[in-house]
Amino acid sequence: MTVSLHWFLPTGGDGRTLVDRHAFSGGALQRTPGGGVAGVRAPRLDYLIQIAKAAEQLGFEAVLTPTGTWCEDAWLTTVALAQHTERLKFLVAFRPGVISPVLAAQMASTYQRLTQGRLLLNVVTGGDSTEQRRYGDHLDHDRRYARTDEFLSVVRGVWGATPNEPYDFAGEHYQVDAGFSALAPDPVPQVFFGGSSAAAGPVAARHTDVYLTWGEPPEQVKAKIDWIRELAEREGRTVRFGIRLHTISRDSARDAWATANRLLDDLSPETVAAAQAALGRSESVGQQRMLALHGGSREGLEISPNLWAGVGLVRGGAGTALVGSHAEVADRIEEYHALGIEHFVLSGYPHLEEAYWFGEGVIPDLAARGLLAGGAPVQGGAPLLVAGGR
Repeated sequence: MTVSLHWFLPTGGDGRTLVDRHAFSGGALQRTPGGGVAGVRAPRLDYLIQIAKAAEQLGFEAVLTPTGTWCEDAWLTTVALAQHTERLKFLVAFRPGVISPVLAAQMASTYQRLTQGRLLLNVVTGGDSTEQRRYGDHLDHDRRYARTDEFLSVVRGVWGATPNEPYDFAGEHYQVDAGFSALAPDPVPQVFFGGSSAAAGPVAARHTDVYLTWGEPPEQVKAKIDWIRELAEREGRTVRFGIRLHTISRDSARDAWATANRLLDDLSPETVAAAQAALGRSESVGQQRMLALHGGSREGLEISPNLWAGVGLVRGGAGTALVGSHAEVADRIEEYHALGIEHFVLSGYPHLEEAYWFGEGVIPDLAARGLLAGGAPVQGGAPLLVAGGR
């Protein structure tokens, strides 16, 4: 088993700061002492093209595009970026509750033909009722997962249906009569799925190809892998595993930790408090596990060797980063890989520069260890010069 590396598309904005506009609402950026945050980059198409091209050149297999009311639509953005890349795949996040499963199956089939098979799907059930209600979705947490279970059953059923042999489904949330898609996707997209609650586990076991966890310490990740693997075995299925992490990789550990500390220095107590208050209201069990790693404190943020919880002080979702020299970051990836993690979905601030730090520093090390299929990627063109790791 080798490692598959993926990067992130910041379709909600990017910059040289951890202040994350979608982690909290109510104009927290405007309330930041001293005015607006410097170095924030809008998610313009030309900037996203730079990141996508860099990821492709550096050897990442795919890029994750988020979903939510705080960012650009993932389907439209990535199909536009596909016209500017050749091999890069797109891990498109979407919410089952806001789209018909038959339409989603059709969209995925069309996407595969338009991009020559470069679609991966990241199913996001949603852990925040406030945001779900913005979409008109009023189900509670557990019922959302029950609906996702039905949704994925319908999607896979439609992919296997034809006009002569259509698909019928009768459930609590969906009733489909004679469903089909004109042409099946080729290949069928891999389904990525995450969720730490008791309601999420069985859904992952029945439907997911790759179960994603946020970057918890290795012993906690191992427990999650064992949990999902056991549930999948009961379903007669095999599930692969992935992890979502940020990275701060530098030529020396001292430089990497200096960068992490600078990111903390940019955060005012008011900004952290606003973010923590909003994130604490999340119904997501995974989000609560992220918050528990740091408890809202700036002290003791290295919660495991080279695993830093500082990102989660203000950012929702993935809240930990691998921090260290290129070799140390590669060590941690190898450690997670030994537990059974195959897919690493990574990101950094800013995403363009950090892609190069990781791609030119860590990827060759992973290739030398035999962890990458095909060895190190061939990189063409002049590299981006990054001054001072900013």
